[in-house]
Amino acid sequence: MCGRYVSPEQAAIERAWSIARATGNLPGRRFNVAPTDPVPLLVMDQELLTLGAGRWGLIPHWWKEAKPPKLSFNARLEEAPGKPMWRDPMRFGRCLLPAEGWYEWRVVEQTDPQTGEIVKMKQPHYIRRQDGKLCCFAGLMSRRAIPGSEEAQVTCALLTTAAVGPLAEVHDRMPVVLPDTAHDAWLDRAMKDPAQAAALARENQRLDAFTHFPVRKLVNSTRNDGPELIEPLEQDDP
Repeated sequence: MCGRYVSPEQAAIERAWSIARATGNLPGRRFNVAPTDPVPLLVMDQELLTLGAGRWGLIPHWWKEAKPPKLSFNARLEEAPGKPMWRDPMRFGRCLLPAEGWYEWRVVEQTDPQTGEIVKMKQPHYIRRQDGKLCCFAGLMSRRAIPGSEEAQVTCALLTTAAVGPLAEVHDRMPVVLPDTAHDAWLDRAMKDPAQAAALARENQRLDAFTHFPVRKLVNSTRNDGPELIEPLEQDDP
């Protein structure tokens, strides 16, 4: 499960991709993005690649309850085409979430200095492309009418899949990361078959282009946000 990631600044996104238009209040660079935060989104609007923003945590267009659904920030690729929560976004709301990298927590054993016992703890790791470039998560988006407002609420989720290779040593799941060559196909609004969209994501995801390293537990608190969160952990760091 991907529950934290690093989102780039607008200028970096515009340098990495040919953005035709930017809309809304775009969030700045964030080193500790968490569910319910606003995040940058890439969508195809009238055949133009558009940069916008949405709430991380999808709320379906048909949702009627006062409180938003829980744990709707990740969608499992294996289940998304058939589940009511994700089926419509897989048809009409595919998007991309630009990112610098993301965090996962690896369960490790450690000796308690006071008792000498072996205890299990979760060590955060930062994962990014080996070449240091930005990446894009395959995402799902929903626009929901808000009573009394002229603007729709935009929300999103990212797709996850089984981790393989070195990343499986950290966590059993990872975001679906699409290469630039698959972006246009993923955003193509003419593709309305959820199963076809899922197949495209499975066949094109990047699985072997990443590196990871442990980082300080500062990332455990959403109050912390700065470049120190993605610095490699030194042996004497807390």
